[in-house]
Amino acid sequence: MQARSFRRIFFAALVLAAAANFLIPNAVLARGAPDSFADLAARLSPAVVNVATSQTVQSPELNEMPQFPPGSPFEDLFKDFFDQQGEKGQARKVSSLGSGFIIDPGGIVVTNNHVIGKADEITVNLSDGTQLPAKVIGRDLKTDLAVLKVEPSKPLPFVKFGNSSQMRVGDWVLAIGNPFGLGGSVSAGIISAQNRNINSGPYDSFLQTDAAINRGNSGGPLFDMDGAVIGVNTAIISPSGGSIGIGFAIPSDIVRNVVSQLQEFGETRRGWLGVRIQSVTDELAESFGLLKARGALIAEVTPGGPAAKAGIKAGDVIIRFNGQEVPEMSDLPRIVAETAVGKESDVVVWRDGKEKNFRVVLGRLEEFEKTASDDETRGEQSGEVPGGTEVDDLGLLLAPLSASLREQFEVGADVNGVAVVAVDDNGPSREKGVRPGDVIVEVAQQEVRSPQEVKDKTAAAKKAGKKSVLLLLYRGGDLRFVAVKLGQETPPAGKKGE
Repeated sequence: MQARSFRRIFFAALVLAAAANFLIPNAVLARGAPDSFADLAARLSPAVVNVATSQTVQSPELNEMPQFPPGSPFEDLFKDFFDQQGEKGQARKVSSLGSGFIIDPGGIVVTNNHVIGKADEITVNLSDGTQLPAKVIGRDLKTDLAVLKVEPSKPLPFVKFGNSSQMRVGDWVLAIGNPFGLGGSVSAGIISAQNRNINSGPYDSFLQTDAAINRGNSGGPLFDMDGAVIGVNTAIISPSGGSIGIGFAIPSDIVRNVVSQLQEFGETRRGWLGVRIQSVTDELAESFGLLKARGALIAEVTPGGPAAKAGIKAGDVIIRFNGQEVPEMSDLPRIVAETAVGKESDVVVWRDGKEKNFRVVLGRLEEFEKTASDDETRGEQSGEVPGGTEVDDLGLLLAPLSASLREQFEVGADVNGVAVVAVDDNGPSREKGVRPGDVIVEVAQQEVRSPQEVKDKTAAAKKAGKKSVLLLLYRGGDLRFVAVKLGQETPPAGKKGE
């Protein structure tokens, strides 16, 4: 009896211990809202500034004032209006306001490039009322960042950058800025989302927050609860111009690198790989033998560029760069751009169904990489060419790349392949944007020179049970991959339905 009671107590203790081990981590992870943001706001606000700009512009030339009968009430009304507008072409000043923050006691200020625009004069207004003229050290249009310099009479309060990559959705953040030119204002919220692409530039990867951000907040900092800058407030989505809880900040991991280069060089110096890339769709992933769509597919390699020198070629899928995963095509330009020029980098590509490693010495980006469009405009179907070969599995009519077709489709002598002369409106190739005038250079990553080769390789892929076949197309000087869906091989007689 005693032994039975002992066992019950023992097992009850085990259950309680297990419950404690399960509950404690959750209790630790659950963080309530701060009692107040006052201490944090008081400590950080002196480092947040108002950025005021003015620009001289020419007034538009106005037509002459209309003539009215003497004594007409409209005569005085129009006279006052024209007097206010000034004479034809008269210069006038336009002012605007934004926010910024100090990152160095010597007077280095970070803001948005669109805040300063083409300003003739820039004034930084400190929280204590001090006004200091500022000059532009450097600006970067691609990330919409700018660095200013003021000359203070004493060291200024400043803030430091934090690690935006460590922020999680749901973490508390504090935004400080000058909405509508009202002076220092504080708003709080959380990180609503990460890695947002709002199509504002080639390196979009915004933090989204519901902290109130309005006009005039641009260029201001977004702080974590330790008081570190984890973002620069840059954009909002709003039909009215006011906050509706959808604001975007450039992550500090991007800002820190750009600001450092602007301080040192007065310009950005981004890494350049020398490739043209496109997205990896589900169909393309299946064609390459990837378990899921990921990475950046290389459509074309710049001759003599860093990638070409390293042995990387068109058709490779970059899945890791310098130890960083490349989940999507849009991630690669940002990762490469953040890598130092001249640095030897590890690149892992997917080729022939397996990973392959390369070492690449990056060049300097002179113009950001052109990205192959996934939504090419579809052309009109041309008439049939006598002797053309129909490939029903693709919905295409093909012809050898003759001299006349080269002239008709403006294809140079250095391009080899098979000409697409007609596309079935209801075929699978039409869905992928294939159009007359395209040249099929490869099928299933094998070169083709005749319509029959295209037909045979397509049939072989279908017989092997492939859901799609990979085509490399030439169009207007560019190369791009498309994966065209295939119907499944008809099962042998007697096997239907098994």
